[in-house]
Amino acid sequence: MATVVNARSLWESVLGDLQVRVNRPSYETWLKDTHGVRQGNGELVVGTPNSFVCSMLENRMYSMIAEAVERVFGEPLDIIFKIISHENAVDNIQAQKHTSSHSNKIVGKNESLDYNVSNGGVIQKYTFDNFVLGKPNELAYAASQAVATNPGNAYNPLFIYAKVGMGKTHLLHAIGNALISSGKNIHYTTTEEFTNEYIDAIRNGKTESFRNRYRHVDTLLLDDIQFLVGKEQTQEGFFHTFNTLHLSGRQLVISSDRPPKELTLLEDRIHSRLQGGLTVDIQPPDYETRLLILKEKASKTNFVFTEDILKFLSERIYKNIRELEGTLNRLMAYSQLLNEKISVDLAARVISDTSGKRFNAKATDQKILYTVSTYFNIDEAQIIGKKRDGQTARIRQICMYLMREEAELSYSHIGTVLGGRDHTTVAHAWKKIQHLLNEDDNLRRDLINISQDLQS
Repeated sequence: MATVVNARSLWESVLGDLQVRVNRPSYETWLKDTHGVRQGNGELVVGTPNSFVCSMLENRMYSMIAEAVERVFGEPLDIIFKIISHENAVDNIQAQKHTSSHSNKIVGKNESLDYNVSNGGVIQKYTFDNFVLGKPNELAYAASQAVATNPGNAYNPLFIYAKVGMGKTHLLHAIGNALISSGKNIHYTTTEEFTNEYIDAIRNGKTESFRNRYRHVDTLLLDDIQFLVGKEQTQEGFFHTFNTLHLSGRQLVISSDRPPKELTLLEDRIHSRLQGGLTVDIQPPDYETRLLILKEKASKTNFVFTEDILKFLSERIYKNIRELEGTLNRLMAYSQLLNEKISVDLAARVISDTSGKRFNAKATDQKILYTVSTYFNIDEAQIIGKKRDGQTARIRQICMYLMREEAELSYSHIGTVLGGRDHTTVAHAWKKIQHLLNEDDNLRRDLINISQDLQS
């Protein structure tokens, strides 16, 4: 069941992303009547109404759609377009829901997560105490604590947005756990679960039971509201639920992968209510926060992680917290399965195997800086400094490019190493060198030589 429903919700969110990036005629003609059918094993199957639309999406719009899927899902998926009517897709969903309901209940009984239905769906392990605080998330953290201390009065609604894996769900559960400890009636749910409950209530004539379930809570925690996009019937139910709770002074905390203004397919009346409270975001974790997170996670394992290993990972895994924790888990798995001590070299192999890219563990930021300065016979201080003549600027760009390519360092980290420059400067340098490689034989030769020097 989950695979099909998630595909539908995922694709609706992708459509929301694409609507702000393509012109209205293109969206209406090629995208509006498509739907998610199945997601799993690294694939997303999308249903299209006819061969003409299927061919257009496959041959002319694939790259743009693939980028949107990666933005929404957090990792790339192979997209397969098929001619499947929306009615057939819905019938398939209902059939799978019916046949898998029993097995889903069995899995639920065997799970060991600290998930307690009597606690309103809140996962007990996510608290304010074990949330790793840093500059990118300090505002969201402070706002969440304020709501937990003074629900219904501090910021209502509280809207937290961030890309996948940044910790917004952790904060929702932390709020829930804090309020439960003070005797409040809490309900946490995902937008997908809210949608399924609402549709089932309408079909089975249990709308009064649905209303009672959601409108008698002290605080409603709703995760991933972007999946409400395109679901007009559910939006109606959410709007009335929101109004009832808000007007009676109950707290609402809502999360999304984008700010309210970018949820363009939501009704205007919902837009206005979402923007009526406080909107806070969580940025990707900076180096210091990433290192703190890894130290916190590593301290709870039976493995030995030296400081240089954790710093190595912190410098190279920078997109989100989930990826950071996943890399740490894979590193421990590699160590156990290969009976090999955890080291920087093993960490480099894990990152290479995960990303599919060649990775040079010897290519640290300082070694790249030293090797580039030696190769071009220029002082390191000159590369780091403010000098902007053509030759120095080009060598600095090469240094930035190699730190990105050879060491997989983040733009922000590279900018910090090379004189405190902005991450956009580093990104521009990378693009510049990447472009010049296609037309400059001397530059290609220099990069090959430096890369070989880095291997020694």
